[in-house]
Amino acid sequence: MTPAVKAAKKAGISHRIHSYRHESGNQAYGAEAADKLGLSPEQVFKTLVVMLEGRELAVAVLPVARQLSLKACGRALNAKKVALADPAQVQRATGYVLGGVSPLGQKKRLRMVIDDVAWSFETIYVSAGRRGLEIELAPDELQRLAGAISAAIGA
Repeated sequence: MTPAVKAAKKAGISHRIHSYRHESGNQAYGAEAADKLGLSPEQVFKTLVVMLEGRELAVAVLPVARQLSLKACGRALNAKKVALADPAQVQRATGYVLGGVSPLGQKKRLRMVIDDVAWSFETIYVSAGRRGLEIELAPDELQRLAGAISAAIGA
């Protein structure tokens, strides 16, 4: 059981776990999850870690079908300079490897923003903390559990 699944269980939130066989070498992790689980890429969300102002890590959660708008992410998190974080920093801060970064159960709690399109769905799918494992939950539950804010961050 991953830290993400443990966090969901401990919080008592309604969720479902979905697994699929991850193909090694496939680095389009979110698209692979959507394809293998037969889901819309708009309903499967990726977890990206960003560096704010060169000194603070934060998390952006948005559909795999969209690109992160660094400018919009910066506005939402009150930062002028935003860049994708270095993979080594991501792993150290979250405890997860790329392709398996979950917004839940991270080693260090980071500020988080969820793309507001999440509320177009009753449930969304995010990484459950391992490649080939997704957790389905309501966007409200994710927001509450992660202490996240909501904003339009996808393009």
